[in-house]
Amino acid sequence: MFWFRALFVLIGTSLAWSADESLPATLARMDTVAAGFKGLRADVRQLSHTAVINEDAVDTGTIAVRRAGPKDLRILVDFKEPNAKKVSMAGSKVQIYYPKRNEVEEYEVGKASALKDQIMMLAFGSNSRDLMGAYSIKLGGPETVAGQEATRIELTPKDKDLLAHFPKIELWISNQTGLTVQQKLHQKGGDYFLATYSNQQPATLTDAQVKLDMPKDVHKVKPQGR
Repeated sequence: MFWFRALFVLIGTSLAWSADESLPATLARMDTVAAGFKGLRADVRQLSHTAVINEDAVDTGTIAVRRAGPKDLRILVDFKEPNAKKVSMAGSKVQIYYPKRNEVEEYEVGKASALKDQIMMLAFGSNSRDLMGAYSIKLGGPETVAGQEATRIELTPKDKDLLAHFPKIELWISNQTGLTVQQKLHQKGGDYFLATYSNQQPATLTDAQVKLDMPKDVHKVKPQGR
């Protein structure tokens, strides 16, 4: 019995050590990608879950990402189904264009709606230093996402305002490429956003390829209190 207990403790300690070691390895893969990340193209599936009515809304389309510098990240998402819309994220501005009604909603980072889109940028070229500066990081575990073996990590925002909107953020990092293949933003009350990226292709894009093109007569709206 003594040896059994000793073996159990030894195995348990070994497993815990291995789990702790896999977090640095995952962050190291992210750092390798971040060092040379210029941009990519991918397919995207975004699911928005509303807990109170237990309902999911799913949008699918493509995403184009350009990183021209450490603080210069631009993203253009072109959702095709079920309702066409384009989302542009650049600097502190988020724009959502609805072609059917020729209307664009404009947000500044800091508003609740824009915070969600800003956090989505974590998936593209973030390094461990930036993550550890803004979040407490915990290892989640191994999972398969979009056909790839991945490691899930859990982020808890250190910023109180961000924490109030999103108490937990999850990233699934590909064990093969070091790219984020999925991310989940949890909100209080059980609501969440889940974005899955597939067919990722590294690419060096121009500003024009991530620019939101709209008609000159587009109607601009700046929603209040969102």
